[in-house]
Amino acid sequence: MNRCAIFAGGDMPDLNEYKDSSFWTRYSYFICADCGYRHAVKLGILPDLIVGDFDSYGEELPMGVEVFRSVPEKDDTDTLMAVKKAIELGFTNIDLYGALGGSRPEHSFANIQTMIYALQQGCSLEIKGSSRMLVQEADEGEVTYKCLEGGLYLSVFALTESVGIEYLRDVKYPLEDYRMVQSFPIGVSNEITGSEASLRIKDGLALVILTPKKEK
Repeated sequence: MNRCAIFAGGDMPDLNEYKDSSFWTRYSYFICADCGYRHAVKLGILPDLIVGDFDSYGEELPMGVEVFRSVPEKDDTDTLMAVKKAIELGFTNIDLYGALGGSRPEHSFANIQTMIYALQQGCSLEIKGSSRMLVQEADEGEVTYKCLEGGLYLSVFALTESVGIEYLRDVKYPLEDYRMVQSFPIGVSNEITGSEASLRIKDGLALVILTPKKEK
């Protein structure tokens, strides 16, 4: 399995699937970014690596786990350091938990930018939570998103100055040959109308957010 899970220090939704230990067997490696270690403890997961300046976590760290310490005066966020470590270790599929919410909204935005960094390194990085966030680009071709029981909101935003949408189909508000721009959030809270929706991008980068209508 070439898949790594990273725990950041933001909010971790109390979803039933996360409480099931079998859910985490899909990952072969776990990294905690600073106080993201608290999420691992709560889930009963012993990480393989903990990174950070530890300005937000001053408690005891586990024995036998590799720790990479940095100084607070640094360019990279703790989460970006964790992502860089995962990429150095050869992981091309990375899922990021605890990346949103919390008392530091600037970190939420920084984590969205971190998805772009990972994409530029040839890696797939998704932000996981009660919603899923991922970056889509033209090279991916058509991407489909399966609906969930109870319904699914599908939001699409321009990360670059504009995004060429070839089509967005099987949604309540479809788009065909549309130029989406950063300054107009036309893609917010669309709804998948069938079993799955399909999106194809001509150029640019889009942020896709999938949110269940009813959380588990």
